Amino acid sequence: MSEERACTGKVVRLQSGFFTIRMEEGKTVTCGIRGRLKRRKIQGDIIAVGDEVGFILFQDGSGIIEEILPRHSELVRLDPTPRGDYRQILLANPDQIITVFACANPEPHLRMLDRFLVLSEKLDLKAVIVINKLDLLDLASVKQRFAVYPGLGYRIIFTSVKTGLGLEELHDALKGRISALAGPSGVGKSSLLDAIQPGLGLAIRDISDQTNKGRHTTVVREMFPLSDGGFVADLPGLRKLALWDTQPEELDGYFPELRELVMQCQFNDCTHRQEPGCAVLKAVHDGSISPLRYESYLRLRYGNEE
Repeated sequence: MSEERACTGKVVRLQSGFFTIRMEEGKTVTCGIRGRLKRRKIQGDIIAVGDEVGFILFQDGSGIIEEILPRHSELVRLDPTPRGDYRQILLANPDQIITVFACANPEPHLRMLDRFLVLSEKLDLKAVIVINKLDLLDLASVKQRFAVYPGLGYRIIFTSVKTGLGLEELHDALKGRISALAGPSGVGKSSLLDAIQPGLGLAIRDISDQTNKGRHTTVVREMFPLSDGGFVADLPGLRKLALWDTQPEELDGYFPELRELVMQCQFNDCTHRQEPGCAVLKAVHDGSISPLRYESYLRLRYGNEE
């Protein structure tokens, strides 16, 4: 087997130790990985979907990965093992997290939404909130329910597959970016993606079904190209993603409405629950901070104490 040329590309699929690389011109190559990369002392995934890699393309059309280029971002989950926590990379180099919820059926889980937003803040990733099934309720009442989020700097896209509302706006938000898709089941993610690009939702649903079948199922991870640029990866495990390396006192910084206020508290170690002179409590009481967002903050910081 003779070497043909050195190439670069993006990992779009991994299964059973093999990686599908998509080159810039759209051609895909199935690659193995050099032994020296496997021997790196890393307790975790060496290569992940979304990685930019350098590889050798052989004349028979196969390839072997030689180099993993530096990542600008990553979504990581820790998986406990007898040898310590395994660093599982759900997606490398994401540009944004797209959180999808329904306005009804199922009822939107705002605390889950806040958790996704904290994760995006921590990772310095853009967050886009998609509220789907707008054919079930009137737009004005739904906008009122989510009114706090635009004021905090988060973009909201209201969508309906049945009426076509927001589909073009969502398509434009996805175009040219690597997007991690998150949200509970039943909110219509697959239908939205199919409406944007026929077959995309079905392909993603097939991968998600394989992922959720159980621990003994062969793990397949994949992100899917959009026809006019960009990639989408559905990450059903993202809602279980622990903020594993976040100290409780750091959490203030991941709530935009709290960042500046905490500096005004009377005590440096203020817990924002009962102390006199707490600027956060004052803001909750005078209505400048949403009580629901404050409750989300308490739950994330203190667990089920509140």
